[in-house]
Amino acid sequence: MDVSSSTSPSRGNWSSKIGFVMAAAGSAVGLGNIWKFPYTAGENGGGAFVAIYLLFVIFIGFSVMLTEFAVGRKTGLSAVGAFKTTDRRWTFVGIMGVLSGLLIMGFYPVVGGWAIAYIYKISTGLLSQPAAIGDSFGGFIADPMQPLFWMGLYLLLNIFVVIRGVSGGIEKAGKILMPLLFIILIIVSVKGLTLPGAMAGLEFLFKPDFSKIDSSVVLAALGQAFFSLSLGMGCMLTYGSYLRKKENLVQTTAMVTAMDTGVALLAGIAMFPAMFAFSMEPSAGPGLVFVVVPQLFAEMGGIGFILALLFFIGLSVAALTSSVSLLEVVVAYLIDEKGFSRVTAVISASIVMALLCILASLSIGGLGPKLFDTGAFDVFDLLTDKIFLAVGGMLVCLFAGWRLDRSELKKEITNDGKVSFPLFNLWYALIKYIIPVAIAIVAISGVKAGFDSDKGDIMLLGLAIIALCGVFSKKL
Repeated sequence: MDVSSSTSPSRGNWSSKIGFVMAAAGSAVGLGNIWKFPYTAGENGGGAFVAIYLLFVIFIGFSVMLTEFAVGRKTGLSAVGAFKTTDRRWTFVGIMGVLSGLLIMGFYPVVGGWAIAYIYKISTGLLSQPAAIGDSFGGFIADPMQPLFWMGLYLLLNIFVVIRGVSGGIEKAGKILMPLLFIILIIVSVKGLTLPGAMAGLEFLFKPDFSKIDSSVVLAALGQAFFSLSLGMGCMLTYGSYLRKKENLVQTTAMVTAMDTGVALLAGIAMFPAMFAFSMEPSAGPGLVFVVVPQLFAEMGGIGFILALLFFIGLSVAALTSSVSLLEVVVAYLIDEKGFSRVTAVISASIVMALLCILASLSIGGLGPKLFDTGAFDVFDLLTDKIFLAVGGMLVCLFAGWRLDRSELKKEITNDGKVSFPLFNLWYALIKYIIPVAIAIVAISGVKAGFDSDKGDIMLLGLAIIALCGVFSKKL
């Protein structure tokens, strides 16, 4: 099926290769790179975690992303339609992708809103009292109203971009915002490297201590690779469905993967050398970006104010380019499967996401309903990070390796023989045999870790949701 001829005007196409690469890299680059990567690396031993993460990105991340692009372009349909038109029994995999996008957008705009709020806070004097920065963040997230305002503003920015379509909204935003993000991170990184004692931070980040590697570090690295590359949630499959047949899938996948990994490493370089220079704790957890980083910039004096502004603008940009792809997954489903216009689809999806975000935001401050004694923010995060993304990526590989015809897949990836991909046999063996087993082992470890940390009820809920997707997917 030729996507350029089969795609309806309401779906759209990418207008250029660079536009697609920037948009896909924007989807991959997000809070996972700048907010989650540094603190996850810090909590899991630094260099050892980074080494395993890079291996996962190269062998698993690249392979799964290429698979999603190929399946998306081959069918020219949304995450659900791509599976349904091939074999209705696999429809539940697409439903899982849409559900993952919906749940991640149930907490992602909350943190995106924090990033925008910090642009305002820094502009109005947050750094003038370094000792109060930690209390300021605690007070901010505990306030029921402030975070909701900024979350609403952030969600409106997503609506503004996605409602304008693929080439007119998402692609244009990617072309402007991605280069801006790289420039900002390079500026902040260069300054961090000039500080005395910065080399200790680089050593922490890049010198592996393999004695620190255990199953939890491996699980964290795989989870980070999936979360960071937007895999297993339908984003890349949906973006692939807007690709024209002439584009080189292998080359674009390599470019997107390299850009995403580059941003993650730049974020680490931007933070850890400066943290070591000022004797700050690298394993500061999720509060790293909103407490430790502002304290870090406050220590630098006047230049710190400018760098802090740039950093949080960059964080907001990274969050936005990623979340528009998550919104687009749900929008594409509503357009393709339910016949909605783009405007109606965007507004409908955004209303549901806003309601989920309200629950997630309130839960941070200990308010709102709880499920199994766990707030909505953590429920959405645990379900997607520990179960849905890994299982989704595994099922996409099984679908491509065992359900799709090998020769048809090769024709799709090589543009009917016009593009050279000498590693096709290795890639095919990876997605058919090795990657599903590797992901299954790590996913089982994740579920076990959930039980060990008294989150077993949520793990069971996630598995039950997957089962229900399988039972009821034909009606969706």
